[in-house]
Amino acid sequence: MSLLAAWLGVAIYFSALVAPSVFGVLRSFGLTNAGEIAGTIVTRTLSAVNKTGMLVSLLLLITAFAVKKCYGRAAFMLQIVLLLIVAISTAVGEWVIAAKMRGLRALMHGQIDQVPLDDPNRMAFAALHGYSVAALTVAMIAALVVILLMIFSRGRVEGAITE
Repeated sequence: MSLLAAWLGVAIYFSALVAPSVFGVLRSFGLTNAGEIAGTIVTRTLSAVNKTGMLVSLLLLITAFAVKKCYGRAAFMLQIVLLLIVAISTAVGEWVIAAKMRGLRALMHGQIDQVPLDDPNRMAFAALHGYSVAALTVAMIAALVVILLMIFSRGRVEGAITE
């Protein structure tokens, strides 16, 4: 549970502080390619968040069966489904959505800030950005619910042991 809680903290920190700060600071310097530089930093950081989220959720999926007896059947099944959601959301975010975004950035030759807003590549990039945010949000919500399930289930199991 600690690994998942740590990942969730990192994901929240990245989403709420890192990404907006990088774009805000670089754009404040008035650089013509500030968005491209910020996007490169955010892409690399998000890649680590996505890969770590997938690895942590897969590790917890593997180990969940070792502690299966600590949970009721419904709670255990819900935990498995939610961990699969974290793994799939982060994997899709990294190897589908981000990969397509990197391809579009390459098509725009690193000049995304100079590409007109109505350009099909820039419009596709903006749509993919929305999907990327949604994928990470889904993973974060699923992780939070898993953490809560673990906390409440542990309390019931410990209470049953002491009685």
